Amino acid sequence: MCTKGNHETLIEMKSSLDDGTGDGTTLLTAYRRTWLPDEESNGLNHKNENKDCPLPGNLEIDKQHQSKDSVFFRDGIRRIDCVLSYTDDTTKEGEKKMERRKEFENNLQKAGLELETEDKIESEDGKTYYLKIHTPWDVLATYAEVLKIKVPFKENDIPSKREIPVAWLFKPFRLSDEVMNPEPDYFTAPFEKNKSDFFLIDNKETLFPPSTRNRIVYYILSRCPYGTEDGKKKLGIKRLINNGSYTASYALHDCRYWKRAKDPNCESERYTLYCEWARLSRFYKEQPLNLIRRYYGEKIGIYFAWLGFYTEMLFYAAIVGLICFIYGALTFSDNVWSEEICNDDIGGQIVMCPLCDKKCGYWKLNTTCESSKQSHLFDNVGTVFFAIFMGIWVTLFLEFWKRRQARLEYEWDLVDFEEEQQQLQLRPEYESKCTKRKTNPITQESEPYMPISSKCARFCLSGATVIFWIALIVACIIAVIVYRLAVYAAFASIMKDNPAQNLQLVGSLITPQMATSVTASCLNFVIIMILNFLYERVAIWITDMEIPKTHLEYENRLTMKMFLFQFVNYYSSCFYVAFFKGKFVGYPGDYTYMFGRWRNEECDPGGCLIELSTQLLIVMAGKQIWGNIQEALVPWLWNWWGSRKARSHPESLYSRWEQDHDLQCMGQLGLFYEYLEMVIQFGFITLFVASFPLAPLLALLNNILEVRVDAWKFTTQFRRPVAAKAHSIGAWQEILNGVAILSVVTNAFIVAFTSDMIPRLVYFYAYHPGNEPSMGGYINNSLSIFNITDFKSENRPDDGESPDWFNTSFITTCRYRDYRYPPGHEKQYTHTMHFWHILAAKMAFIIIMEHVVFVVKFFVAWMIPDVPSEVKARIKRERFLTQEYLHEYEIQKLKAQLEEQGNHIQSAIAEAQKHEVFSEVM
Repeated sequence: MCTKGNHETLIEMKSSLDDGTGDGTTLLTAYRRTWLPDEESNGLNHKNENKDCPLPGNLEIDKQHQSKDSVFFRDGIRRIDCVLSYTDDTTKEGEKKMERRKEFENNLQKAGLELETEDKIESEDGKTYYLKIHTPWDVLATYAEVLKIKVPFKENDIPSKREIPVAWLFKPFRLSDEVMNPEPDYFTAPFEKNKSDFFLIDNKETLFPPSTRNRIVYYILSRCPYGTEDGKKKLGIKRLINNGSYTASYALHDCRYWKRAKDPNCESERYTLYCEWARLSRFYKEQPLNLIRRYYGEKIGIYFAWLGFYTEMLFYAAIVGLICFIYGALTFSDNVWSEEICNDDIGGQIVMCPLCDKKCGYWKLNTTCESSKQSHLFDNVGTVFFAIFMGIWVTLFLEFWKRRQARLEYEWDLVDFEEEQQQLQLRPEYESKCTKRKTNPITQESEPYMPISSKCARFCLSGATVIFWIALIVACIIAVIVYRLAVYAAFASIMKDNPAQNLQLVGSLITPQMATSVTASCLNFVIIMILNFLYERVAIWITDMEIPKTHLEYENRLTMKMFLFQFVNYYSSCFYVAFFKGKFVGYPGDYTYMFGRWRNEECDPGGCLIELSTQLLIVMAGKQIWGNIQEALVPWLWNWWGSRKARSHPESLYSRWEQDHDLQCMGQLGLFYEYLEMVIQFGFITLFVASFPLAPLLALLNNILEVRVDAWKFTTQFRRPVAAKAHSIGAWQEILNGVAILSVVTNAFIVAFTSDMIPRLVYFYAYHPGNEPSMGGYINNSLSIFNITDFKSENRPDDGESPDWFNTSFITTCRYRDYRYPPGHEKQYTHTMHFWHILAAKMAFIIIMEHVVFVVKFFVAWMIPDVPSEVKARIKRERFLTQEYLHEYEIQKLKAQLEEQGNHIQSAIAEAQKHEVFSEVM
């Protein structure tokens, strides 16, 4: 039973802490001896069968005098580095969970961690226990050496030579130096416990920031065993969460995001990040990358550094794209071919062949007047310039990012990190599932490995699964194409009298082609979202099944699978419109059919470029809007609903661990989805940018919002993630390089085959009427003639489908978009020489554009070194000084040892001499 004497003893120990005569370890040890019987002193009594005694570490305190909104143990000294939560389970399975927890926590204590439990009666829901974990100095020092964590040993004395021209111009965008640089710049070296006096250690409790402390704790938790099942050793907090033994594992935020912590020992960095970074009103300010790195770790820091740099570079692409768009708007008057289409005497007299079988009638060319004008906004000379510019911009972006990344690697002590990551981040799942062992030829140590037969079988199954899902995407795209072909006839029949013309503003824009394109794009977007939702889970499952060796290998494999799928999923519809629609339709006497049933689509006389722009706008904008809703609104709603009861509690009762428990868990792949979203967007603005110069502007506006939404989400809606190191953006760098190279090819083909730029140029220079080059007569030249009587019965419009003005007595021919000989010619309906000239010009343009852009790209990449010369010099200087200081330290230590040994020898000689004199006297 708990006696009054026990309680008085605890009060005395608490007083000794307040007086500075005790420490947290003494209190915990004495507490266990005082409150727990011997058989329970090494574990935690989860059943709490003795209701008079609290759980281990559960002091009886007056909650009205001591706030629970704290990141420290009840003694106010030991910092909480991690929290585990769990609930009671009275079933038979619950007993197993309790045994696992007991074994796990005993092993944590054996590893040196200190634990303190909050009873469920103290929690808001009355069901949840909270196990708080503190890492003492000895454990931190030991694992800091194991993880090769770098610690400062001298303040950096190398003067910074970075000077920003016209710095006053950028002053409104800058943050204060206290926010940008929360700690001084130091020379650092990997920590060694036996050389602790070499490092700058003012306070052992604050030497390692909280992000480093929770990284060390998670390293221990992920490798701590909790027993054996089915003859296999079970370990790691991840498995315990998966089997329900614990409900969550998380590090604590240091305060509430909207106000500073009351405890002066708490840094309140979360509050600073919220005020200076996560508010939308700060969208024009730079990001406090050093503070982000200090609070969340290098991996999240490098993501926001890349996102910010990408957004800055988008500004230049957006400006040029906007100029090209304005150029298209200002050159409307020079658009001769649109004027011809809209002219009643030219376009109004040209009768076009039906666009579908049976249900489509004849139509006049001037009905496409508005769409031809709209296409000029994107299909002009500026398009070619912008496509070439974007090919060079991509190279500049990637090369300058490498330089920025190299600078961050130096500033964040990540220069020698790659080898560490491969060696230290061995996945616990790999260690537990790979039971066979072999000797590492380098380290000569035994390590787990997977037999080649098992590895091949897993890869084959994984590859087959990926191929199946990609085939499923292709099937869905074909289904959408069939939808387009099937509904076009229906739209054409419904809109043959064009009742939408009566609508103001948009009436002239609603055509069967536009209605088909918009509805198909929306349907395609819905299919994309559904397939994404399903495939994400499949990709994670097959990657887990492969059992990658390291965390880096796991992320890279998952990245490649997900991007390959997303690439096909998001871009396939755009590839169809850009490179397939209208290219294989045949001609009125011999149409081409899909599956022998559905006639292939044709492009408008103005070209397919405007439809590609529409497709790109719907998919890109829809994805961004849906992504922002998912990222911001959904977590906020879940958090609001989960904490609705606790919000009514006084601040002193709503504990810090409960507040964070009510937040959303980011998960191991949270950052992966952020990268994926941005890389998919990068593909949209590079692969198809020739069709939509405003794409970089839309991406810029989205990313300005994205930076702050992500910051707000990380700061206010998510639990604090486990800090992780990363020296680069990983496999995404290679993916970006691949997309950049592919974008040159796709944009060259879009300009050549999707836009009408090349046919117009060929006409202007080679086929123009008269002596002076002009575009007059281009529309008539680009349309071939077909004799109506040559129509097959299955192609001829049904009675009543053609408009009232159509009379076969006067109209005997119709026009279609192609370059073929007219009826009556000896080569009727075969391609003219004009067609082959245009095709040759298109191929020549592709070859010239690709070679010019690739030469410039490689020249720019060669001219710009990946690592700035200043950074190289500073790295060499730091390594030299580190060796010098270590050498000096070893010499001084050796001198001290020799002096100590000399003193011992002299003392021994003096003692011997005294003994000799004493013997002589005696």
